[in-house]
Amino acid sequence: MAPFKGFPEGKLRLTSVPSLFFSQLLPAIDHLGELKLTLYIFWQLERKEGAFRYFRREDFLQDELFMKGMGETQGEAQDNLNESLKRAIKRGTLLAANLHLNEKEETLYFLNSPKGRSAVDAIAHGRWKNTGEAAMPIELVQEMPNIYQLYEENIGPLTPLIAEALSEAETTYPNSWIQDAFRQAVERNKRSWRYIEAILIRWQEEGRDERKDRQDSEEDRFKYIKGKYSDFVEH
Repeated sequence: MAPFKGFPEGKLRLTSVPSLFFSQLLPAIDHLGELKLTLYIFWQLERKEGAFRYFRREDFLQDELFMKGMGETQGEAQDNLNESLKRAIKRGTLLAANLHLNEKEETLYFLNSPKGRSAVDAIAHGRWKNTGEAAMPIELVQEMPNIYQLYEENIGPLTPLIAEALSEAETTYPNSWIQDAFRQAVERNKRSWRYIEAILIRWQEEGRDERKDRQDSEEDRFKYIKGKYSDFVEH
């Protein structure tokens, strides 16, 4: 095996790994295949698209480089993959959801995160549909959060006055506008109903320009990658 030549100069694309991996999972993992699988999943999750990201067994099998590192022969690599998936599920790193898709049983693997747990629950309750696409065969049918849930999750506890204002807003503005206004407020660190309401009023009075909204959000995010870590971030 040729030695690693080292990391090149310039900006490198980074992969986020939660700190809990190093403090809780890494000391407990005693199987090399499980360790490789777990790190590979963190890497691939950032390269997948969609609100809910998942893996199928064939996603791993189709990656020749990954499978080459799982065993010297094809059979050994597949056996090691099966064992690694089983261990990661038993440990709680991964969640598995079984469903009947395209006339066969399919298993989807999710990271054990809030979104992963929500996805597994949605599949268990039949809230999914077949996309017909080979790469991402299912799409989850998400329940739209109501305005009170959005407020409590992103701003804080409800008060009677706020609840009254939220009730009026829910009957005045489309649900998609309300969700997007909350999202903009969180991205800009302006967590107040007054700020969110101002966005909704502006959209209603001036019309909504979604392209400008996306541009404004991108500019806000760009501020956070202009600093001492900017040399290590692709943008």
